[in-house]
Amino acid sequence: MLFRRVLVVLNVLVSLVVSVSAAEWTRFRGPNGDAKVKAGTLPTTWATGKNVAWKTKTPGPGTSCPLVVGEKVYVTCYTGYGLQAGQGKQENLRRHLLCLDRGTGKLVWQKTFMPKLPEHVYGGEGSYHGYAASTPTTDGKHLFVFMGKSGVYCLDLAGKQVWHADVGGGTSGWGSGCSPVIYKDLVIINASVESGSLVALDRRTGKPVWKTGGISSSWNTPVLASVDGVGSELIVSIQGRILGLDPTGGQKLWNADGVHRYVCPSIVTHAGTAYIIGGGHTSLAVRVGGRGDVTKTHGLWRVNKGSNVSSPIYHEGYLYWAGDSNGTLYCQEAKTGKFVYQKRLEPRPGRIWSSPILGDGKIFYTSYNGTYVVAVGTEFKLLAHNVFEDDKTRTNASPVPSRGQLLFRTDQAVYLLGSGR
Repeated sequence: MLFRRVLVVLNVLVSLVVSVSAAEWTRFRGPNGDAKVKAGTLPTTWATGKNVAWKTKTPGPGTSCPLVVGEKVYVTCYTGYGLQAGQGKQENLRRHLLCLDRGTGKLVWQKTFMPKLPEHVYGGEGSYHGYAASTPTTDGKHLFVFMGKSGVYCLDLAGKQVWHADVGGGTSGWGSGCSPVIYKDLVIINASVESGSLVALDRRTGKPVWKTGGISSSWNTPVLASVDGVGSELIVSIQGRILGLDPTGGQKLWNADGVHRYVCPSIVTHAGTAYIIGGGHTSLAVRVGGRGDVTKTHGLWRVNKGSNVSSPIYHEGYLYWAGDSNGTLYCQEAKTGKFVYQKRLEPRPGRIWSSPILGDGKIFYTSYNGTYVVAVGTEFKLLAHNVFEDDKTRTNASPVPSRGQLLFRTDQAVYLLGSGR
């Protein structure tokens, strides 16, 4: 009898470990929000018909990143409206969540969502965002999908809806694109566009737990930073300020001078320091863990150069990021802000609105003109420039690493790249 009880307990523990570990890339920029793969190899080169395990066409476009949970891949897209600027009717807009088999790319199921209208008009700057820009988040058992003014959906891995929550009805001509963040039993949403606030929902029920206002012109996904002796802080970049909040109750703990215009790039943190870029002309570093206005006491450096959309990566004392409109890659000393290199890419990449990822000693920068693979280090070295000759559609999503392979999505298809397993 004792043996059976021990066996039951062990089975429960194994199932819990499996449910957590099965979710490989759990959110935008990976499980730690740092866009880094800790170990393993990743493909360097690919092209149409070369180093492509499978390709699956999607019903419509989207700029969200795929997620991998066990043997399933989840990705969002939209149809019916927003395919060409100034054309179509909003009442035809539909959003979709696709579940693909990781091994074959075959569609397992598709769930369609009716929008809450009116949405932002598809035209001008809004044309670059569309209506499926937010990357879902998973706890290994459920999917949390943010759809702007249409709300937040929680579904099980089979696509069954568990709950739906409203976080505001506002829209912007630039669309909505922040991704959910899980903290303990909370799902935290940057609803700057929808309600000018950060909103925390109960992960099990979708009921609101806290709401903090004053979140203006902010299109970046918040990050969680560890603070010695305190625990975790939630950090977000808004117009003019960097904010540190208590993720449990939403209280604002500290603030510092930030980017003096709208902010898209997400913050990265390391060893008690937050690194911020934005506005196309600003990058700075601030120590976390303060109280009140910490601009003078915790500000470390500030330089007049930054990225408008694409987020940075911290790695071994250096920051790596891309200037989105000028096609220049930057390597910056994290301690001082000093630039180690500034290299304009050739062939010219067009817009780089996707955020890079780092793994296997390589950084992957995806642009409108393919993906540039660059060696990690203080000397610029281009390893590859990869394009699909038969797919020149927009790519604003980051590639996603999975077991030695890369999941890659364009406005037309999802790809699994590399041999891997």
